[in-house]
Amino acid sequence: MPTVPELAVSLERSGGRISAAGRLVSRYGLVVVLAWIGAGKYVKMDSRTLIEHSPLLSWLYDLFSYAMVANALGTVEIVTAALIALHPLWPRVSAVGSAIAVVLFLGTLSFLFTTPGVIYAVVKGLPVLSGQPGQFLLKDLVLIGVALWTLGESLESARLRNGR
Repeated sequence: MPTVPELAVSLERSGGRISAAGRLVSRYGLVVVLAWIGAGKYVKMDSRTLIEHSPLLSWLYDLFSYAMVANALGTVEIVTAALIALHPLWPRVSAVGSAIAVVLFLGTLSFLFTTPGVIYAVVKGLPVLSGQPGQFLLKDLVLIGVALWTLGESLESARLRNGR
């Protein structure tokens, strides 16, 4: 049985492989989340309340039906996922997908400030987020970070591929 110091050294030597696995899970986890949420827009409109209260997006319902907005948003999310997934073949195309994801997550994060019911209560000065929609929206803070990382990695891959 290895000692604690031997185990620590072994783990340190595995750092590169663990980081590579983390990058793979981050990129394709983002792809799965975007595609799944996008597909969900076709079967259930879960963002209607969020969009209705958004000063940035509520005007969409003046022009289009709820179903049309849901389907369009779902399509954008699915296409974005597909573009990000193309990183090994076309990093520039993947960068476009990542940039779109950043914009999507910025929009979703804006709902934290415009949607009623995000703050469930204030306890000792700390706002407590509701499960829906508060905690649901907060996850996009991590997703935007992953999208920014995939954007940077894709741009760097494209630069290296073009020898610049």
